[in-house]
Amino acid sequence: MTVEVSRGLATLTTTVNGTAVRAEVLARLTLADFLRDHLRLTGTHLGCEHGVCGACAVLVDGSSVRSCLMFAVQVEGREVTTVEGLAECDTTRRLASEMTRHHGLQCGFCTSGMLVTATELLDDREGDDEPLTEETVRKTLSGNVCRCTGYQGIVRAVLAAEQPR
Repeated sequence: MTVEVSRGLATLTTTVNGTAVRAEVLARLTLADFLRDHLRLTGTHLGCEHGVCGACAVLVDGSSVRSCLMFAVQVEGREVTTVEGLAECDTTRRLASEMTRHHGLQCGFCTSGMLVTATELLDDREGDDEPLTEETVRKTLSGNVCRCTGYQGIVRAVLAAEQPR
């Protein structure tokens, strides 16, 4: 898809959480800022703004990305799902419940990015006969920084969320 830019502004047409969106944005506006400031989807958190912490993770066409590293115009014609859009997803609901049960939540800042990344992991494993391992969960979540929990509860929650398959 080609995005036309005029005087630094671009017209963006995308789908966010199942809703068609058309907006004029600055060509240099990040996807994270577009979601938070233009669409008021504040579940996408900005931590480091360098792609390191994972708090800004969203799904673009089903794959997790760091929204602080993408320009909004890069999602032209694509489907974006934020943590708000995952609220009705069975996998995410199971994960959220297990996060509570296994004490994987403390301050909550990393939670949206953890849920997005872990939902992608579990959904991508649909039909996989091999059980999920702690090593796989840790590797997958290694791009998401949590300063409060020590990860143990988060890892246990993801492992437990896979069980009802």
